[in-house]
Amino acid sequence: MTSADRLRSRPTAPSAGGELGRAGTSGWESGRVVIRRAVEPLTEEQVRGASPVARLVTARPWVMDVAVAVAIVVVGLVGAIFIEETAAGAVALGLYPRDSDVARSVTTTWLVGTAVGAALLLLRRTWPITVTVLLTAAALASLLAAGVLGVLGACLACALYAVAAERGATTAWITFGGVLTVVTVALWRLQDLGIIEVIAWSGASILPPSDFATYLEEPLFSPGRRLGSVLLLLALLLLGVAFGSAARARRLHAADLVERYRALARERDHSAALARAAERAHIAREMHDVVAHNLTVMVALADGADAAFERAPDRSRDAVRQVARTGRSALADMQRVLGALGPAGGDGTEPTEADLPTVVERFAVTGIPVSATGLDTALPDDTAVRLAVLRILGEALTNVLRHAPDAPAVEVTVRRTLTTVEVDVVDAGGSRPGSGGGTGRGIVGMRERAALLGGHVDAGPLPDGGWRVHAVLPWSDDEGGAR
Repeated sequence: MTSADRLRSRPTAPSAGGELGRAGTSGWESGRVVIRRAVEPLTEEQVRGASPVARLVTARPWVMDVAVAVAIVVVGLVGAIFIEETAAGAVALGLYPRDSDVARSVTTTWLVGTAVGAALLLLRRTWPITVTVLLTAAALASLLAAGVLGVLGACLACALYAVAAERGATTAWITFGGVLTVVTVALWRLQDLGIIEVIAWSGASILPPSDFATYLEEPLFSPGRRLGSVLLLLALLLLGVAFGSAARARRLHAADLVERYRALARERDHSAALARAAERAHIAREMHDVVAHNLTVMVALADGADAAFERAPDRSRDAVRQVARTGRSALADMQRVLGALGPAGGDGTEPTEADLPTVVERFAVTGIPVSATGLDTALPDDTAVRLAVLRILGEALTNVLRHAPDAPAVEVTVRRTLTTVEVDVVDAGGSRPGSGGGTGRGIVGMRERAALLGGHVDAGPLPDGGWRVHAVLPWSDDEGGAR
């Protein structure tokens, strides 16, 4: 790879698309140094730990609406059988005239109420308050027509659930108070056949009347007989509001966590972008100095050599040699800019001596238990690669010192292959007190440095604890071919 090739090498933008993973965990993962928590966006379902069925219902809420309506229809059909038998039992006990069609009218009213309630519940998510008002009106009509409430009490509970879930607890409790007042008064004054009557009279049409004498001591159709229906209605309505409020609270909490997650992701993205911008701005300034100074000198020397070629060959040769020296110096400066720059101002980890033992020793004296392999590896003559190796090694050890100062062991390995130089820094963990507060700029800098040379850096936690930084840098000979 030539210097021109390196200039054309463009770093792959990190996929910090803005998503962070588990809150409070600093992590990076293989693949051109991407932020681990950006693997996939966080959703409310993930925060709430929703089951597959819950995720289906969330994605397609009409499924739940239809399921509730179907359940109401099933309960209503089963209830119609019992209420018809109850009405027939009441007729058999002489509570209604023998020729009364109360069984038919009660059953018809019950089934109509079931159909109306199921149909209205299909709209409860869109218009919860309107549906609740209409169901209350349907309950009053059913009680006025035949003295039965039917499944409309359960429908009202489902409607109040929707009010609490969609409109909030305050609106739900106000609506609850209105519904309870209206329907309770209607039950107390109008209901003829309720839960007590179903339990007491459902078999009266086929059993001897004497078996039901104990249930007839209280006056027929008195308010006392309706107390069971009132209490059942109260319990249903309370459950509807309570469960709806809980569902709304869970949803709002999950939405708040997701929003915080995304805000933190945007902040981290912005921070990473600023780090890259600072790195590139510094590179641009250095490139300007290299090009403006060295190339100007080289052009002047070349012009002088051309002018003196016939008159003073010796001076011309000296000028050509100086052009070569200046070119080599410019190339070294260019390679230094492309391979070894950090954020403006530096962080104090730039090596001052170009050898591996010096870098490791500098950090070993701080107390880090470093065991190193390959420090005697002959690095390529390519200045950019040499300085990039030293810089990445220094940054990796700096991260250990910053985030895991009490790590029990740190292993450094440097390998040179026919085409690459590999740097591996692994620490065994320690307390890592700063693991949640890093900005990631050091990792971003290593990535930029490696990408400019056509290499890459992988950094992230190990499955058994600890941290690993692995860098692979390609190198080439003086003729531009990889060995």
